[in-house]
Amino acid sequence: MTYSHRNIAEEQIEACQKAKQITAICEQFHIKLDPIDWQNSGMRACVTVNTIEISDLLDLCQLDSASILRRIQIKLFERAALETIRARPGHKALVWSPVDVVQPQEFLSLWIITLETDERVPIAEYIRNGQRVYEHYEFDPDDGQYLAKLFGPVYKGDYQLGDTVTIEEREHKCTGEIVYILPPGKAITSRKYPSRGRHTILGKTYMNDVSSRYIVDCHDGFPHVVNQWQIISETSKR
Repeated sequence: MTYSHRNIAEEQIEACQKAKQITAICEQFHIKLDPIDWQNSGMRACVTVNTIEISDLLDLCQLDSASILRRIQIKLFERAALETIRARPGHKALVWSPVDVVQPQEFLSLWIITLETDERVPIAEYIRNGQRVYEHYEFDPDDGQYLAKLFGPVYKGDYQLGDTVTIEEREHKCTGEIVYILPPGKAITSRKYPSRGRHTILGKTYMNDVSSRYIVDCHDGFPHVVNQWQIISETSKR
């Protein structure tokens, strides 16, 4: 809605109502908003969390509860990742990727935030003292027990632990070592799956809906979780 000077009072009434509604929604998700200056800015009042700008009232009031939460999460995950690497002003996140882990865990969710520098920063979402907090997740790819805690028992695949492979993910190629093998399931990727059925890559024939997944450490932050079809070459075997 576009407001004129004649109906500024009407805008303030609506802005007050929307500010209360959005504040109540965020409280249900254990998120405390900073005070919203609807008195002076009306529906264009900025909504912030710990001074981190999320959006304005006019934008957020058009979203459902789940979308409001996701909008806030995106901003807070990004801020935590940038603070982790002490990024220079102006740097941004490019990709937000949830990690599929076994439950239960000490965190609500674990995400990999890929920055403009191609660094992959793991950020965990917790609830502490009744509020959501976002922190860098310390991770050791060489600790098998830790990997098992996150991903469950190690699985067997056509490739072996310690193999060096080149993978392709979101049109980006990198080479690293297989540090863990997972059963078929969800993997972090935006690329479309190939057609269902039997496929042959590097002389290995597999069914794309039952093939193993691999955790590949390319030394660019949190390891990559990929499907077998994303392995495009094998450099060496252990």
